[in-house]
Amino acid sequence: MRDSVSMWICDDRGELALPRIGIEAVASSWESHQYQLNVVLADGRVYRLRETGKSWSPLDEAGRPRVLGTGPLAFRCVEPFRSWSVAFEGTATETSTRALIAGRPGGPPVDVEFHVEATMAVPPWIQGSLLPEAAERLATSVEGGLMGGARYEQLFRAVGTLRVGAEEHTFTGSGLRIRRQGVRELAGFWGHCWQSAVFPDGRAFGYIAYPPRADGEPTFNEGFLYTGAGPLIPARVVRAPWLGVLQPAGEDVSVVLDSELGRTTIEGETALSTFDVTVRPEMPNFPVLYQGAVRYRWDGQETYGMLERSTMRDKIIWL
Repeated sequence: MRDSVSMWICDDRGELALPRIGIEAVASSWESHQYQLNVVLADGRVYRLRETGKSWSPLDEAGRPRVLGTGPLAFRCVEPFRSWSVAFEGTATETSTRALIAGRPGGPPVDVEFHVEATMAVPPWIQGSLLPEAAERLATSVEGGLMGGARYEQLFRAVGTLRVGAEEHTFTGSGLRIRRQGVRELAGFWGHCWQSAVFPDGRAFGYIAYPPRADGEPTFNEGFLYTGAGPLIPARVVRAPWLGVLQPAGEDVSVVLDSELGRTTIEGETALSTFDVTVRPEMPNFPVLYQGAVRYRWDGQETYGMLERSTMRDKIIWL
């Protein structure tokens, strides 16, 4: 059983990204939460952390349960479904996108600090709430365990500061907030593709899909389009950029979705990337993971948004 908050943050100039910062509060070690940090700069430098820290009290200054924090990282709910903040002050390991592809995540420790204020810009998407077949997959198949229980995500606008060593950045941008509570079972995981972004004019999209199953059974495939007002429009992915080759940037990761609006193509190109190619001895074919920021284009509008995807190790083309 776990309680999880995470965010993906991109600046609007493509100079930096925080492609997943998150806390996983697991019942078996409730006093010492797990946390993850990725910071990527446009020149390919990456600062990452995978640690556990002493759990914070969930109560804020007014005694309200609105905090999930551990060690140097904390998320705060300022106003439910409208405003959140995240802050970190500690050290992270310096590496690079190319080093991560080569399986070299180690490096020197560097002081890192960031503070981000997030204002929600799109209604929350509860997985399984838009398409009946998606709800059925979560309720009756292995995908429910992979998703990790009750889960929703919400796109936002962001204002923040980032310090890496003596280097400081002030930025505006956007991102995605994820909230998940439940039991997560990753045994048998065979990969996924997950993209989301909000554009300057208020339009947005998002989806999660799993690759075709070996047994031919249907898989979870649900997403949405948002016009800038009104409810989310249910959508289904008909072409996803499944992970196949590991390259630092410049890969075409466009996506095509079907909805009541017809067929919508959103162009995408990877910009700031991290990889996890670590071999798990207990699961030697466990999927290789990509987490990064993408420059998206939709009918003349441009933005930066998130992409996470994974593919089983034996299906990766190693260059």
